[in-house]
Amino acid sequence: MANETHDTKLDIDEKSTALVAIDLQKGIASMGRSMAPYDVNTVVKNASELAESFRRHNMQVFLVHVAPSKGDMLNVIADENGWSGAGQMPPDFSEIVPELGPKEGDIVITKKQWGAFYGTDLELRLRRTGIKTIVLCGISTTHGVESTARFAYEMGFQQIFAEDAMTAMTKEMHDSSVNNVFRRMGRVRKTSEIIASL
Repeated sequence: MANETHDTKLDIDEKSTALVAIDLQKGIASMGRSMAPYDVNTVVKNASELAESFRRHNMQVFLVHVAPSKGDMLNVIADENGWSGAGQMPPDFSEIVPELGPKEGDIVITKKQWGAFYGTDLELRLRRTGIKTIVLCGISTTHGVESTARFAYEMGFQQIFAEDAMTAMTKEMHDSSVNNVFRRMGRVRKTSEIIASL
């Protein structure tokens, strides 16, 4: 992967940093068994380790899940519709994977589109608790994570991307977001590096 040498030390302020996990929920995890470069089990394991480490350090954990429904879906004209099956989804589609939580003190954010900011109170909750830096992880790299990251960048949040706690439909898609987008908006690190910095 490009730019493996880090120019800036990963110095995490525990009082102003929160974990934001995107779409690690039963319905999406069950659909993504062929994800790359990391399988879903690896992503869930790494995200869960991050969440547990944050909780041990009394740091805030935000668990974002998507709950699409026919009545409030974005109604855009597109060549491919990623939510064409909404309305026939299983009843537990939006439930956070049990390995991750939620646990006491976690904040659950429900969204209706890819990004975690638009139409939710995520920004308000982050600002009110003094959060200036977010650590992002989740599924998928190119959709929920990247859309959230772009909003966060424009809102002025510092970002750290847990590269091995996210994945996409293909390795090429994942690498494109990581190398062409995330490295220009924040710091890309492995789960172990982030945990070691707490």
